[in-house]
Amino acid sequence: MRALVTGGAGFIGSTLVDRLLAEGHEVDVVDDLTSGSMRNLADARGNPEHVFQLHRVDIRDASVADLIERRKPEVIFHLAAQIDVRISVADPVLDAMINVIGSLNVLEGARRAGTRKVVFASSGGTIYGAPDGDDLPVKESYPQAPISPYGVAKKVVGDYLHAYRTLHELEYTALALSNVYGPRQDPHGEAGVVAIFAGRLLSGEPCTIFGDGAQTRDYVYVDDVVDAFVRASDKGGGLVLNIGTGVETSVNELYNTMARVAGVDRSATMAEARAGEVPRSSLDASRAEIQLGWKPWTDLPTGTAAVLEFFRTKQP
Repeated sequence: MRALVTGGAGFIGSTLVDRLLAEGHEVDVVDDLTSGSMRNLADARGNPEHVFQLHRVDIRDASVADLIERRKPEVIFHLAAQIDVRISVADPVLDAMINVIGSLNVLEGARRAGTRKVVFASSGGTIYGAPDGDDLPVKESYPQAPISPYGVAKKVVGDYLHAYRTLHELEYTALALSNVYGPRQDPHGEAGVVAIFAGRLLSGEPCTIFGDGAQTRDYVYVDDVVDAFVRASDKGGGLVLNIGTGVETSVNELYNTMARVAGVDRSATMAEARAGEVPRSSLDASRAEIQLGWKPWTDLPTGTAAVLEFFRTKQP
C-alpha cells in the first residue's frame, strides 16, 4: 500500500509511520515541522529498506493538493492539525485555517489523486461538547455540540468527509480519539498532560493542575491508537468511531499514578481552571470493536511507565 500521513512527524503520526513501514508499506509524510520533529522520524529515515519520503509542506498551502495528486496515495491518514483547545479559543481563525482549510486542501488532493480512503483524526474529547455524567462513556450517537473552536473544526471536517463521500465516492473513517498519550509526545507543549507531567516529574519541577483536578479524561496509549488507524485503512467506511478506553481518570488520579511510578513524593500545584475545556470525558469504543476488531490493551500504569522511561532514557 502507498500511504500518505499528514502530521507524520508528530508523536502519533510518527508512531503510525513506523508501524506502516514495519509492515512493508510505502509512506509519504507531509509535515511543516512546526510541532513535529525530525527526531521522531529517525527510524523511518535511517533504514535503507524503507520506501519513505518527507515533504515539508504546510497543509494550509494549496500546493499540498498538487503534491498529493502527484504522489497518488491509496490511503491518506490525516493527522496534521492545530491541537490546542486554548489556542483555538484565543485564535479561532488560526485554528480554522489549519484544521478546516488545511483539511480541505488534503481532501481536494485526495479527490484529484483518486485516493481510495481518508482516515481522519477527529477528537472524541471535544466534538461531543460537555456531556452529562449520566451519558458517559459517550457513544457515537450522542449529539455533536462542541463548545470550543477546536471541536467545531473537527466536527466540520467530519461533515466535509461525509460530503466528499457522497459527491466524489471518497471513502473515509473518522476516528474520534480520546486523550492520546505516549512516547514522543512533547513535554514542553500546551497539550498532552501525561508528557508534561513526565517531563516535570523527572526534572524535579512542580506539576500544575488546573482547576480542582476532579476533571476527568479518557487516556489511551499511542500504540493502541495507531493500531486503530491501521485497521481503519480498509474497515469502518463512512463511520465515526470512538477510540478510547471508556475509563474516566481524574487529573488528580493521573498525577498520583505518575508520581508513584516516578518515585516522587510531592503534591502538585493548583491553578485556575482553563476556558473551553470540558469537565468530564470518556468514550464508548464498542463500535470500533465491532467495526475494526479493535480494543485498547494498555492500562494507565503500564503506559505512563513507558512514557517516563522514554523521557528518562531518550530525551536530550
